[in-house]
Amino acid sequence: MAHNPVEKTPVTMLGLGAMGAALARAWLAAGHPLTVWNRTPARAAALAAEGARVAETAAEAVAAHSLIVVCLLDDTSVEEVLAGTDLAGRDLVNLTTSTPAQARVRAEWARERGARYLDGGIMAVPPMIGVPEAGGYVFYSGSRELFERHRETLVVPAGTTYVGEDAGFAALHDVALLSAMYGMFAGAAHAFALIRREDIDPASLAPLLADWLVAMAPSVHQTADRLRSGDYTEGVVSHLAMQVAGTPTFLSTAEQQGVSPELLSPYFELMRRRLAEGGGDEDLTGVIDLLVR
Repeated sequence: MAHNPVEKTPVTMLGLGAMGAALARAWLAAGHPLTVWNRTPARAAALAAEGARVAETAAEAVAAHSLIVVCLLDDTSVEEVLAGTDLAGRDLVNLTTSTPAQARVRAEWARERGARYLDGGIMAVPPMIGVPEAGGYVFYSGSRELFERHRETLVVPAGTTYVGEDAGFAALHDVALLSAMYGMFAGAAHAFALIRREDIDPASLAPLLADWLVAMAPSVHQTADRLRSGDYTEGVVSHLAMQVAGTPTFLSTAEQQGVSPELLSPYFELMRRRLAEGGGDEDLTGVIDLLVR
């Protein structure tokens, strides 16, 4: 008796930049029927050779399947590309980088056109797509029912993390994590700048720096607990007053090393402001309240 493989959900992929093409290849490799479209048709040629059906227009691609995945340049591109398509009854998954506000507006825009909507924030670079051991994943927000319906398909390119019914939450989580990443990069850049003119091999500092950052990472859990409780003083070992007293050493060292303090100064200024408001017995959590307008 012939074996009948389980039918895989067909997918339409709009946008074949580096990320879109990686997503498309992952679905093709997993056996999903795939229809693709890109503004520059030449980008679809390689995927056609790998088994994808190439649509001549975005409207044709949308009409091909009920699951539509979009990965374009920006939110404006999404509206432009989908403007002439019939989204009624379609499941629209938007993996285009956007702001939380844009995602919420796009969700309502899709609903008005009869589509169900999921927004996504990709926490990976193209080489990580389709490689489970690479650890890449995608934040999803919007309709939980829609997420559950397509979970098996969505997990093919990368892991999935559902973060809520609010369509803006995927973008918000995406930007929050990337913002922390850039803050880490800023600190690492300052550290390397301090030794730049010394007879110190950057490669010797790198493992020390990496281990130190890993050791400091669990502090985010303490910060979260204090934000939830509202008590910024319980169990504090290195309180704000002591840390502010130490900041001149960092600034003097930077000056002596011929390094601009511009990556540190804004944070130190927030620390001083919080101290002036009476937060001397706190840890650094109170700085967060100064940032929220």
